Amino acid sequence: MKILIVDNSVIPVNLYGGTERVIWALGKELTDLGHSVTYLVKKGSSCDFASVIPIDDDIPLLKQIPADTEVVHFNFFPENLEDLNVPYIITMHGNVNNEFVFDKNTVFVSKNHAERYGSVSYVHKGLDWSQYSKPNVNRYSNSFHFLGRAAWGVKNLKGAIDIIKKVKQENLNVLGGRRFSERVFKLGPTYMFSRKVNFRGMVGGVEKETYLNQSRGLIFPVLWHEPFGLAIIESLFYGCPVFGTPYGSLKEIVIPEAGFLSNKKDVIAEAIANDYHYNPRWCHEYAVENFNSKIMALRYLEKYDTVLKGKTLNETNPQLKVIQKERYLPFD
Repeated sequence: MKILIVDNSVIPVNLYGGTERVIWALGKELTDLGHSVTYLVKKGSSCDFASVIPIDDDIPLLKQIPADTEVVHFNFFPENLEDLNVPYIITMHGNVNNEFVFDKNTVFVSKNHAERYGSVSYVHKGLDWSQYSKPNVNRYSNSFHFLGRAAWGVKNLKGAIDIIKKVKQENLNVLGGRRFSERVFKLGPTYMFSRKVNFRGMVGGVEKETYLNQSRGLIFPVLWHEPFGLAIIESLFYGCPVFGTPYGSLKEIVIPEAGFLSNKKDVIAEAIANDYHYNPRWCHEYAVENFNSKIMALRYLEKYDTVLKGKTLNETNPQLKVIQKERYLPFD
């Protein structure tokens, strides 16, 4: 099958970039399964296992699709889809909080994500774990980590710091933020200068993996309905249980053996203080077995097959069922 993967990004990823990391792993797996993959992505991209076509901003996107393409996999919502005469799907990676009407061939990234838009069409994200350094599931550490863009309020860095300050000996490595950033400055001096918090900046690659390999768990008290959460499965891969809020995909991915969920910081802090019953090896194996790129690729191949047969992935157009009025979900 000749598959075109389209995204407004540069590949391969450098430091952060969840969508880029996922479409890279997907393309590699599809290639290994015998399919022909081409990326239509931003200039500056390169790939050693698939063809790359740089997006020309001066030409309508749909006119840049090769004539021999059998199925197109968009990772954003392009304009004028009604003019496209090639079967396609669209992966929705994030959230909207409005009455936007989605295309019938939309794929969401978790069951919860899909349900919130009245859909049953989803594919869990997966990663190519062979590209990650070997986890050390036998280590002991007093350090936990926060992994995500600290500048995003929904990721709730403040909540993660509040939680770690309630636990006597443990400290927190913040992966994704700087101590003197605008977001941290707004939190005030008790957060900026806490001795229990180490700001490691925008780390990626081996540096990020080293911190995860030395961590006892991920603190992830998000204040929105997380669509999926690559930080969750990357942490689990390194044997780190997840301590977070029960929002979005977390209830789906963070089963009891893999972590603890609550929207109350005192309760999460107590769970962290008594976290020794979590088995790092089990967390690692759970991530490897359930959130790998091969499973993801096989499930996307099912979606491709559906649209190639002239069917749609959703009977009706998905649309957000409940518009959220409050800025952040409850956390106290």
